[in-house]
Amino acid sequence: MSKLLFNITFLSAAFMGCAGIAEAAKPVDYVNPYMGNISHLLKPTYPTVHRPNSMLRVYPRRGDHTESWMHGLPVMVVNHRENTVFDLSATQKPVSELKQVVRTEWDNEAITPYSYKVTVDDHRVDVNFSPAERSAIYSLDFLDNAPAHLILNARGGEIAVTGDTIKGWQPTWGNVKVYICMVVDKTPTARGIIRNGDRVDFSATEAAGDDACAILSFPDNSQVNARYGVSLISARQAARNLQREIPAPDIARVAREGRDAWNDALGRIDIKGGDENDMAVFYTSLYRCYERPVNISEDNRYFSAADHKVHDDGGRPHYTDDWLWDTYRATHPLRLLIDTRTEEDIINSFVNQADQSRDHWFPTFPSITGDSRRMNCNHGVAVVADAVAKGLGNFDLEKAYEQCRGAIEDKTLAPWSAAPAGWLNEFYAANGYIPALAPGEQETQPDVNGWEKRQPVPVTLGTAYDQWCLSQIARALGYDVDADRLLEASFNYRNLFNPETSFFHPKDKEGRFIPDFDYRFSGGPGAREFYAENNGWTYRWDVQHNIPDLIALMGGNEKFIANLDRTFNEWLGRSKYEFYAQLPDQTGNVGQFSMANEPSLHIPYLYNYAGAPWKTQKRIRDLVHQWFRNDLMGVPGDEDGGGMSAFVVLSMAGFYPVTPGSPVYAIGSPFFKEATFTLGNGKKFRIIARGCSTDNKYVASMTLNGRQLDSPWFSHADIADGGTLVLEMSDRPVKK
Repeated sequence: MSKLLFNITFLSAAFMGCAGIAEAAKPVDYVNPYMGNISHLLKPTYPTVHRPNSMLRVYPRRGDHTESWMHGLPVMVVNHRENTVFDLSATQKPVSELKQVVRTEWDNEAITPYSYKVTVDDHRVDVNFSPAERSAIYSLDFLDNAPAHLILNARGGEIAVTGDTIKGWQPTWGNVKVYICMVVDKTPTARGIIRNGDRVDFSATEAAGDDACAILSFPDNSQVNARYGVSLISARQAARNLQREIPAPDIARVAREGRDAWNDALGRIDIKGGDENDMAVFYTSLYRCYERPVNISEDNRYFSAADHKVHDDGGRPHYTDDWLWDTYRATHPLRLLIDTRTEEDIINSFVNQADQSRDHWFPTFPSITGDSRRMNCNHGVAVVADAVAKGLGNFDLEKAYEQCRGAIEDKTLAPWSAAPAGWLNEFYAANGYIPALAPGEQETQPDVNGWEKRQPVPVTLGTAYDQWCLSQIARALGYDVDADRLLEASFNYRNLFNPETSFFHPKDKEGRFIPDFDYRFSGGPGAREFYAENNGWTYRWDVQHNIPDLIALMGGNEKFIANLDRTFNEWLGRSKYEFYAQLPDQTGNVGQFSMANEPSLHIPYLYNYAGAPWKTQKRIRDLVHQWFRNDLMGVPGDEDGGGMSAFVVLSMAGFYPVTPGSPVYAIGSPFFKEATFTLGNGKKFRIIARGCSTDNKYVASMTLNGRQLDSPWFSHADIADGGTLVLEMSDRPVKK
């Protein structure tokens, strides 16, 4: 067991009140929140402390694990890895040296999914923290024989301090307010305001704007418990949330309940027969799939940023904060398997959000602060289509269909925009592709983002997939005319296929392929003039919904396999410095394949469709072990709240949903001798890999529920009521 994993397990045992003997490791004990905290290039993962899908999330307020300074103690993350609210500082510095936000060095840190421990090094405070769903508790030991101070900054909002309580609110993006109610268990010796310019005023107890910063002072050598509740509705609701969840300052109870909640969630997949590092990578990846979306219901009410009103949730949790461009691929299909009710509640939440919005379009990047319409296409439709294909239905499907249709046909197809449909949509409808700018042609479309550009290839391919998904929903509703029209449009990817190169190649509005083209580097920063974050080698495979046709376009199985092989072996074309200067999102490279960005996740499984499943099995084993490791650099790129992590979970278990919207799973190479999924209906789906080991990564034969499998996939119907997949493993490829 690694030292880091040992420390996490030891801390877990300490919070359970163990007397020197830790219990046998549970799933949460394998979680290493530090995995990936140092980024290969862009955003790191953060060691997030929270309950599964809870509204209140925190992580240390620093850039990444290499940063030795911390900017106060965390209170709440509003949107995944983005904006935080409130600054909490604990210090024993003299009053004359106090500031609204105390920057400090940190030491002796230990983090689990449900607890946070750190020493505020140069301010002489030992900190313990544990969260509930909408509230949390800090236990603070002030070590010096000097007055202690607790500072809460509401940056730009309002704050008031009375007795042992601080209440206030802080604005965040979209003019959304987050409210707080904090209660301490020790009577302060003084209370007041720290004004802008760091001037302490003990004569005031209320402030707003730049002065919205409260201070509580305590005697020497104090031990203070600070409980707080948060709310998107009101300060009174924040107090109710606190009283309901943490009525008394008992951090051990809060941590114990958090540990239990995590073991319940992670325990929905029980794995056996793997080494310690594989177990850590698996359960850490599964933990990251629970960071979002978040349940923002408070006493059966929720605040919606779609219309800035408080709504009754009808007895169902309301969820938001989900980057669907990333999570439709694997995170939603994984949740559909192990937590069906939550997946239905999430879709129901998105239907409600669209209902409350001005345009009634199904969201693409719903968050606490509103739908930000980032990236390209409208892949929320894939989440709905996948649910329909796999038998879910506890939401208004007709509304979802109209909302998804509106997002595809009535909203602009220009990336990163919520403008109404315009010329690009008209051109796509008439010609079946998004036109690229010809050499020397200037952009004239006002809805095209100056930095993100048109991204014509991924928007064409992605919209064709969205239309295929929408056609599946239309067919399920009996809208056959719509279904036929959309199904025909789902072949539009063909319009950009270049038969001479077997790549998807941008065309100008006259229908001419852009000349003098390099599939690695054409397109400027992030290749956005033609592609998006990734180059043409990635988008060569972006036809999730019709892989047999893609094989046919490339000339059959042998050429398709040769093109896949070349993808994993093609030189970057420039030095790493030059390559990543232009394509910083396309990290985790194996040849031109990028393990670090979501459009690549399905690519290793494509060998299955061309008659070479042993190549999928080898690639999956190699890629996961190369790029996902139980260490600080163990995630190859941006982890978008489960976007990549769900790929790891499903791939290590032995299968993957290549085409969300189709009820089929492709078989890969399991990492464990046994994996048992507790499905949403309580039934068990077991994967038994006999002889599984590092060398024995190839599948020699397969049975599902006692029936011999001759193809490397199985259907959702095969396992919906439980079942057993048995794989006989070998150290040599079996080329059947």
